Amino acid sequence: MSFRQIVVASILSAALAANVHDRSYYESKFFNWMAEHNIKATSGEHFVQMIQNFANNDDIIEQHNAQKSTFTLGHNQFSHMNSEEWKAYVKGTGKPTKQTAKFTHNAPVQAKAKGASKDWVAEGAVNAIKDQGQCGSCWAFSTVGALEGAYQIKNNQLNTFSEQYLVSCDNRKNGGTDLGCNGGLMDSAFEWLQSNGGIASGADVPYTSGTTKQNGDCDLTVAKVAGTAPKSWTDVKANSDDAMISALDQQPVAVAIEADQPAFQLYKSGVFTAACGTNLDHGVLAVGYGTDNGVDFYKVRNSWGGSWGENGYIRFARGIAQKEGQCGILMEASYPTL
Repeated sequence: MSFRQIVVASILSAALAANVHDRSYYESKFFNWMAEHNIKATSGEHFVQMIQNFANNDDIIEQHNAQKSTFTLGHNQFSHMNSEEWKAYVKGTGKPTKQTAKFTHNAPVQAKAKGASKDWVAEGAVNAIKDQGQCGSCWAFSTVGALEGAYQIKNNQLNTFSEQYLVSCDNRKNGGTDLGCNGGLMDSAFEWLQSNGGIASGADVPYTSGTTKQNGDCDLTVAKVAGTAPKSWTDVKANSDDAMISALDQQPVAVAIEADQPAFQLYKSGVFTAACGTNLDHGVLAVGYGTDNGVDFYKVRNSWGGSWGENGYIRFARGIAQKEGQCGILMEASYPTL
């Protein structure tokens, strides 16, 4: 063992001394986790930092799962991040100015009956889970998911559209306001697609920004899928469960949430009831609602791959006292009309 390795091992032993289990327990789990997610340390110091974060998160997971909660935590590709790194990862994106749609989806006169449910995944209007990778393009995945759902419902055909086309082309140079890997908004993306004749297919413009971390070059001459230019888009009335349920009855809905909390980072399964705030920083897709053991929920599709959450999905508590909804899900929701 080299002197550097001895120093690293000594630092590691000291660092893990404050955790619940001994060093060997975390090392075994950490090495298996690294292999599973193909994550490598860039230096000895980086290795020590990652395994310490992993051990701390492992303790959080163990302590939470020992409680009687509506949801469980578990390891995923983000287990090597501490809370500061996680906040930076989620919030390392800018946002253009929020635009208001011409139309608003209001709550129905009569609320939905208790116990009702809807699942657009089961009804075939939602594609397989995608992964935005190391690019702040959640807004593009939320937009595309809503478009794919609207297109399937109208045409009875589930197509795959291109997030990359939005990331590369919807920007100020081409008359848009979104910021590629640095963030964006679903309403502004709907508006840009309306002005530019729709969206390209995922096969014609595959997603690359997740690995390159770059917006990529735009080709506005690529063929657009017929019938994908929104005729309009509608904002769901804010802070209203009845309005959200009514909107979800007709199609999947693009929503914004706050995702920078540790419980969200390590979410594994169940109905998420942890406090998570209303500082919106992440775009996702609401695909249904239901009830699990007496707890009402919204089913939401994320864009972090299938190893996160319930095979890429999360269920948020519904009908809570906080008017903005769990993690702010009721604050900025919208859908396109094709």
